[in-house]
This record gives sequence, C-alpha cells and structure tokens, in this order.
Amino acid sequence: MNKRVCIIYTGGTIGMVPTRDGYQPKEGYFSGELEKIRDLYSDAMPKWDLIEYDPLLDSSNITYVQWNRMANTIKENYERYDGFVILHGTDTMAYSASALSFMLEGLKKPVIFTGSQIPLYELRSDGRDNLITSLMIAANSDIHEVCLYFGNHLIRGNRAVKTSADGLIAFSSPNYPVLAKAGIDIEYFPNRFLPEPKEPFRVTEMKPTSIGVIKLFPGIHFDLFAPIVNKDLQALVLETFGTGNIPNYDSELPPLISKAIENDTAVVVCTQCMQGTVRLGTYETSSELARAGAASGSNMTTEATVTKLQYLFSKGFTANEVRDWVESDLRGELTIG
Repeated sequence: MNKRVCIIYTGGTIGMVPTRDGYQPKEGYFSGELEKIRDLYSDAMPKWDLIEYDPLLDSSNITYVQWNRMANTIKENYERYDGFVILHGTDTMAYSASALSFMLEGLKKPVIFTGSQIPLYELRSDGRDNLITSLMIAANSDIHEVCLYFGNHLIRGNRAVKTSADGLIAFSSPNYPVLAKAGIDIEYFPNRFLPEPKEPFRVTEMKPTSIGVIKLFPGIHFDLFAPIVNKDLQALVLETFGTGNIPNYDSELPPLISKAIENDTAVVVCTQCMQGTVRLGTYETSSELARAGAASGSNMTTEATVTKLQYLFSKGFTANEVRDWVESDLRGELTIG
C-alpha cells in the first residue's frame, strides 16, 4: 500500500499512564507504545507519521484554540498525506469532530477521529483496534469528510454523540446510519458518504463566540436564565422536549426569547430526544418559539449545533444570516425535509 496517513496525537485516554492523581498523558510515551504494535508496520497498512502535540490534553480541556491547531496542522500537511487520523479523548471528541467538519471547507480527504476507553498500555485496550482500523479507513480515497471511528463503527463526525461513559461502543449516530462497519472485513456504505466537494480546500478558523445552552426540565424557571440573555450573547441553544415543545404554564420564556432576538442573539431549538427532529408549530407549545423567530435545529445533535453556530459567527455572518444558515445542510449534519 502506497498511501500515507498523518496521525495527529492531541492527548486523551489512549496514550495516558496512571499517576497518583489518576490517568494523565505523558510526553514522549505514546510513540514508544506505537513501536510495540508490529501490525502498524505491516505491508497491508498505509505508511504513517506521528505528530505529537505539546501539551497533550485531557479532552475536557479542549477549546476552539485546539480546534484551530488541528485544522491548521491538516492544512500545513494536506498535500503530503492521503488522509489523517486524529487521536483525541472521548469526552469531547464529538464536539471536535463536528467543529472540524465545518472548519475544513472543500475537504477531499478522510479525517478520522478515534481514541480509546482503555489506555493503550493496558492488556484489554480498545485503542489498538481503533487505531489500526482508523489508519486503514484514512487511506480510503472515497471518503471526503470528517468521521469518527469507534467500536467497529464509522460515523459522520457531526452526527456523533458519546452515549456511554465506560462501554467500548462509546458513540452513536442517532439520526444517520453509519458509514462503515468493521467485522472480518470493513464494510463501507458509499451511498451514505458526502460527495466530493468542487470548491478548493481551505480552513476557516474558529473565533471566540458567546453561546448559551439551556436544557429544559419540568418546573424550570426561566427568570433564572434572564441574566445571560444580554447583548453579549451571540447564540442561545434550547434543548426542548419532543419535537420542540416548551412549557407554557407561565409567560416567562416567550419574552426571554423575544429579548434575545431583539439583542441580535440567534436562537436555535434542538430536541432532547436521541432520535427524531424538531418541528416547530406541530404542537401549541412550540408555536410560540416559531412566532418569536427561533430557528429549528432539525435533527442536529447539540454538539453539531453549538459548533455550527461558532463556525457561522466565525465566518462573520450576522445573527439574521446565522439563523438562516443554521437551518441549511452544510456538511451532512442535518436532514432536510
């Protein structure tokens, strides 16, 4: 195999070691662990190089700064490699995969996020298989998008949700079928892939963006959240019940939403349900959101919604433009119709 893949190691459980304070990444340790995996040097594997970040991070500490670094690492090495594998902690992997799916415009090569639930040095680590299979997938020239591989499933990056804190099948794709399954062979489903883009490859860096997320629950008092709805808030994501329903036992929420929109805050409605889509106006309890001018998050994950909003504001769009764009399918993150 003549393909070349770049491994970008950002940190995460896969390369951690035990310390008195719990698992932590250790500088320079991971490359030595890779040398012990002889299958990585098989003729059936693509050639690969390792870029190790400094500092290595637990993914709980990932921010837009690291997203920009990952995107620019790919940009700087884009012509040298056929694909990229990003090793990342699982806790925020779905956010990072979503973010890069938007940032990497005109992407014509596979970018595969993976990691592990058990450190690579452990006997039962899932990291070995996740890494080997991700490298093989990253050599597939038919894939032109950011994906997440974990537990034998290849998922579109901006459709992924972490659904298990300790299971080896840690991620799900609630509203879109998987792109591939790995068994005895890797079974691809090309009809589910994004088409190869026509525009040239470029990176849009993320900028600091003020985004709030409110998860509704029975008996919620919206007046508690009123202080965050000010002119500095650029976007507000509401995780609502069912198809976009909100409680109407008092009159607190509609004025809050109206105030947000008057302040040029983009308001986006998502659902708390793992599967299904937002349909504003289907029930009386969601009609007020539609009348107030909130946008529908359709069947996007919260991870995709938050990172998409940050991307759109980073592009320089106004709040009104963002409300229009957020309902459009940019990278396969939502289903139209």
